Amino acid sequence: MPDLAPGSFYQSLHHRPYNQLAAFGVNGFTAGHLAALSYHGVKRVLIAFDRDEAGDKGAEEVAEQLAGAGIEAWRVRFPQGLDANAFALKSGNAEGVLGLALEQSVRMKSDAAVTSETVTGSHENPSSLAARPASQPVHQPDVIACETTPAGELLLRSGPRQWRVRGWQKNQLAEVMKVNVQVLDESTGAFHVDTFDMYHAKQRQAYVNTAASELACDAAVIKRECGRMLLALEQKQDEQRRMAEQESPASAVALSTDEETEALALLKSPDLAERIVSDLATCGVVGESTNLLTGYLAATSRKLERPLAVLIQSSSAAGKSSLMDAVLGLIPEEERVQYSAMTGQSLYYLGETSLRHKILAIAEEEGVRQAAYALKLLQSDGELKIASTGKDESSGELVTREYRVQGPVMLMLTTTASDVDEELLNRCLVLTVNESREQTQAIHAQQRRAQTLEGLLAQSEKGYLTRLHQNAQRLLRPLKVVNPYAEQLTFLSDKTRTRRDHMKYLTLIQAVALLHQYQRTVKRAAHRGQVIEYIEVRPSDIALANRLAHEVLGRTLDEMPPQTRKLLLLIQQMVQEMAQRQECLPSEVRFTRRDIRAWTNWSDSQLKHHCLRLSEMEYLLTHGGSRGHLLRYELLWDGGSGEESHLSGLLSVDEKAGDDEGGKRKFGPEESKSALSSGQVRDKFGPGKAASGQAGEGPAGEAVRLAENAVIREKKKTPLPPSPSSVSLPS
Repeated sequence: MPDLAPGSFYQSLHHRPYNQLAAFGVNGFTAGHLAALSYHGVKRVLIAFDRDEAGDKGAEEVAEQLAGAGIEAWRVRFPQGLDANAFALKSGNAEGVLGLALEQSVRMKSDAAVTSETVTGSHENPSSLAARPASQPVHQPDVIACETTPAGELLLRSGPRQWRVRGWQKNQLAEVMKVNVQVLDESTGAFHVDTFDMYHAKQRQAYVNTAASELACDAAVIKRECGRMLLALEQKQDEQRRMAEQESPASAVALSTDEETEALALLKSPDLAERIVSDLATCGVVGESTNLLTGYLAATSRKLERPLAVLIQSSSAAGKSSLMDAVLGLIPEEERVQYSAMTGQSLYYLGETSLRHKILAIAEEEGVRQAAYALKLLQSDGELKIASTGKDESSGELVTREYRVQGPVMLMLTTTASDVDEELLNRCLVLTVNESREQTQAIHAQQRRAQTLEGLLAQSEKGYLTRLHQNAQRLLRPLKVVNPYAEQLTFLSDKTRTRRDHMKYLTLIQAVALLHQYQRTVKRAAHRGQVIEYIEVRPSDIALANRLAHEVLGRTLDEMPPQTRKLLLLIQQMVQEMAQRQECLPSEVRFTRRDIRAWTNWSDSQLKHHCLRLSEMEYLLTHGGSRGHLLRYELLWDGGSGEESHLSGLLSVDEKAGDDEGGKRKFGPEESKSALSSGQVRDKFGPGKAASGQAGEGPAGEAVRLAENAVIREKKKTPLPPSPSSVSLPS
């Protein structure tokens, strides 16, 4: 800097928040000067060179060097031809005019062009009506260099001071920045550490004042560095959010041309239902074709406005979790949410759209009993809303906040309990696992086969089939489904709960049609300025839904749990054999729980529970058992085997009927046949018919007929005594 009048310029700077650094002439700004400025974290430098050609040129060169180091350069503009010393001597008031010159300094661009912005003007808010210069660029904050330790701590160095921040990853809300901050002066060892909200001005100012006192440093320096730390935290959080969005499985998965072609070929397969069951068997699931297909259709219904819910019920180790995992494995990961358990309030805070048109799978129904109320509301109403008390971050006062979770959502649960909450039960399709001895033998054979070379190759095939079905599910569009046969369909109406079961039946038909959407013509209808795309239900969709409904809904409406009914059938077999051996009538046979345990190999705890239920339902009559007498049972039930499941009152669909969309839809009593009563059985499908109705379609145009009170059953056997719901109960 040039020679100055003694005391004038330095005295002016002494009373203002500026530090001084002398250059060795207008061309005497060295690398040492720049290193010193960078070391102390200086962000702005005022250049007070002579106001002549040499001084202006030297100021431009210094400004370029400072800009390269990320330091702002401002030019102190003295009158033309004067330097600081001459200007101070001529003014007569050196301190006043030099202070004014500093305040009126202008910012220099990186290309040495001088702007019209002044130090004072830069802190003033311009009028909102003032026109902005077209050439003025929008200021972008510089990326602040900082380090992140393996423990997640954020480190920022500024001169001899090191700032360390902990806990910044925990802040999920954009308006909260509560962190633990430590500032350490490495030259003296002094430090200050505290936990506060960086967005809280009072807390931040209190930290700055205390840190400045502890480190014996100017509060303005600490405040500036604290601001840089806040900007660095915001940049790191923005980066973390962007990475989370990119890594989120909810992002759309792009399919290659080959993957899309293979997935479309699967969806256009005429035997799609059989392919699904076959592929699940290839993936290692033994039997359970009806349960697997029903579960797959229920999972597909997540794209509908009223999805289905599934409850898989069985005893421990029967394979209910394997059944659920097999179905969920064919659904894209981004469209399912799985938990082992949920607390009572957790469902309300999942996020507004985090469950919309997705599958919520819970490993055990017992794990969500606290959240059962919320689950029932979400399934019935399609959304959840809760008002919760929270604290306002700025004022500290208690405020009411509303949290909302949008549906619809498809629920899938498993349970080992025989007594399930009735409110939850009547909202779900109940699937029971086959626990027969033959099924156990088949599972053992499958487990042994998995240890062979064939099993090793099957694992590779399982991966391919899983990707194929996941890609096919990604291609399914959430189209509307119109059922042109809806008004001709029938259903049981003897119970109030069938109002919900009827909707399950209709949704099951919609799910079948939605799965076959690439085999349907997408139609369009204009209504009130909107174009609605939809597909129509075919008779084959109703036929497949009926076949599944007879077993699944028939079991759902059965008041007797499946395991209890299975025990009843086993007791019937035991009593018949004992009657033959004792040469008496079955009604004369008396037996104990020990006899049942020896016959069935069931545990005593299971037998106590199910025998008590059979006694309460008057299928077993107890004799003795009081005052030390042995408790004996008598079988009161003498019904048939009840092996076939059926649901009375469904529309009888002739699979030879035409599958033309919106074509002939004739319903009525079948010709040359008397009307069937509710207890009669008619095999409408015949042996070897395709499950989906796609492979066995007949010529178009034949009528879809309705037999009054018709039922569809696979075998003609003596039914069980009718329950109050008029449903033949399954084994």
